[in-house]
Amino acid sequence: MIRIIPAIDVIDGKCVRLTQGDYAQKKVYNEDPLEVAKMFEDHGVEYLHLVDLDGARKKHVVNYRVLEKITSRTGLLVDFGGGIKTDEDLELVFKCGANQATIGSVAIIDPPLFEAWIRKFGSEKIILGADAKDGKIAVAGWLDVTDKDIFDFFAEYQLKQIKYVLCTDISRDGMLQGTAIDLYDQLNIRFPELNIIASGGITAISEIEKLDEMGIFAAIIGKAIYEGRIKLKELEKFSGK
Repeated sequence: MIRIIPAIDVIDGKCVRLTQGDYAQKKVYNEDPLEVAKMFEDHGVEYLHLVDLDGARKKHVVNYRVLEKITSRTGLLVDFGGGIKTDEDLELVFKCGANQATIGSVAIIDPPLFEAWIRKFGSEKIILGADAKDGKIAVAGWLDVTDKDIFDFFAEYQLKQIKYVLCTDISRDGMLQGTAIDLYDQLNIRFPELNIIASGGITAISEIEKLDEMGIFAAIIGKAIYEGRIKLKELEKFSGK
């Protein structure tokens, strides 16, 4: 059964969503992310993807208090991403209760540091985050598309013991126009040992069912929940609630 992971993106301590990572296209959905997290938990959700958008922009973890509040007041297993650039950032995230940390830019910009984190904290605690456009890795808040192929990127880190990979097709994220089913199918076929987390553009329950049929490990769902395209009640069948 596919793992359902709702997303909470945080700016100024509030639950927001962006469109294609554009901070100018910000919509506030709730002043209190804890309320949203509790709502998810009430519907049988066990996992949460928490993104510190302030941290991503400022290049250090900012909204760790939100993480701490959610992990201390719910039973959700939280993976936290955004602004993790140093040992201190990563240690703070785990100290505040994160179950896993999602890390993208460092894996591209400073591979030795990222590999050191895998060795220190273990591959169960680190998720390799990869934003892709037309099969190429994008960095710097999606502003820069590199010439690095996503398949080569995953292959390199699979050799370095990574187990969890979160792949976001940035052309689809926040657009409510469907997710990159073909991309995830290709990744799943090429990397059967990796736990592939699909992210970006999931708009309908039928897409989640398709990803489940394909054997995709997990799906992150954001704007579709907040805009009412996917009801939390519909997701309960994936949690066994």
